[in-house]
Amino acid sequence: MSVDTPVPDPAAMPRLAYLPVALFGMTMGLLGLGLAVYAAGFATLSFWIGGVGSLVLAVLLGAYALKALRYPGHVAREWGDPVRLAFFPAASLSVILIALLICRDAPALARPLWIVGAGVQAVMTVIVFSAWISHRAFGPGQLSPAWFIPAVGNAVVPAAGVPLGYVELSWYFFAVGVLFWIVLLTLVFNRLIFHDPMPGRMRPTLVILIAPPAVACLAWLQLNGGVLDAPARIFINLGYFFAALVAVRLPSLLKLPFALSFWALSFPLAALTSASFQFGALADSALHRGIGWVLLALLCVVIGALSLRTLKAALAGQICVPD
Repeated sequence: MSVDTPVPDPAAMPRLAYLPVALFGMTMGLLGLGLAVYAAGFATLSFWIGGVGSLVLAVLLGAYALKALRYPGHVAREWGDPVRLAFFPAASLSVILIALLICRDAPALARPLWIVGAGVQAVMTVIVFSAWISHRAFGPGQLSPAWFIPAVGNAVVPAAGVPLGYVELSWYFFAVGVLFWIVLLTLVFNRLIFHDPMPGRMRPTLVILIAPPAVACLAWLQLNGGVLDAPARIFINLGYFFAALVAVRLPSLLKLPFALSFWALSFPLAALTSASFQFGALADSALHRGIGWVLLALLCVVIGALSLRTLKAALAGQICVPD
């Protein structure tokens, strides 16, 4: 007589098993805030914000590594999900953002961080793209702006790579990032226009549309030596267009219940803030500096609100739970 093996109750599993990879979006937001504050001229405050972001990243990396050791099946399920898969490179991008924060004051420390972050980002891009074009068939409903993270995140790399002397490698990452921004932008708009609306918890990822042109502007200004040419102006203005587009949709987004995907609001806004300050300084444009200050104020409100909501959700036991 055979005895059936009992099926584990998901609710009985330790919370570590359900630690979401999407939490790395929080570290990108915190480090992005540090970069935006630095661009505004507050170097000391930027250092402390960057320190907090780095500490959060270290804790999350340690926790997720422990999850991978103890519950590899849960990590495999996240890796097999086309939405969650896109968030894995957020960890390597966070390391690159730390290198960008300290590359001017501590290049000896920033260099190994950049090398590790850029190396992991390069490998992750190939792995993720290989998964996308594998034998599995993805439907339009599985596509979201979160797919920009592994692809367009490559454009983040030159922002620190050029100051550290890795110019040719930075061109590689920039080329890959911009090319697949165009490809994925076409696919994402096709999905948004001609298919069913995105699920509620994924709608905040619409804000990620702002990030690619903003990041591309910052990277291009590094690669071309700070010259305000046509590409720089195209990138910054596309960033403003997507910000306006998202602003129109913001009231409906704010009506949604809180989810970790709301952290998608933070880094794109931070990237556009930094780009506005840098463009304003190079062009001596009071308009762009003014936009930068407005965006920075909004970014501080967003980060503060997201931090409080995340803490509240964590205390209520609403994070690290089965879907």
